[in-house]
Amino acid sequence: MKITEPPRSPEQRKHDVLARFARELDIWVATADGSGLPCLVALWFVWHGESIWMSTRVTNPTGRNLRDGGRARLAFGDTQDVVLVDGDVEAFTGQDVPPAAVGAFLAKTRWDPRQDSASYAFFRVRPRGVQAWRGEHELPGRQVMRDGVWAV
Repeated sequence: MKITEPPRSPEQRKHDVLARFARELDIWVATADGSGLPCLVALWFVWHGESIWMSTRVTNPTGRNLRDGGRARLAFGDTQDVVLVDGDVEAFTGQDVPPAAVGAFLAKTRWDPRQDSASYAFFRVRPRGVQAWRGEHELPGRQVMRDGVWAV
């Protein structure tokens, strides 16, 4: 594949990342347990309040890893339009999750996990780092967020 377009500006990359957060329904969630055993699953998510919100059961490996590990790496599946998010995780029960976050999640996914089972929890991922690139020519400048602050 021959790349003929110039690299996107940092402003355009941030815009494209936020548009993807709004458009996509699923995000890959990578976690590890205390012994380092990795786990990778796709979960529904919503971007709300400068955070990514997801829900899964706390009784499964991903839920336990998110709750206990406090960190996750998130990614989209398209290798020609990469977005990687490294973030800090906070767990919420169905009773203590902020109502606005539940409302945003429900509006996007049309699913309220609290109605399925008490074992579902919500997880807020506050991005600490975001990388975005489309091809090797965009590898320089791929860090669009560092230490929780957008580069633009």
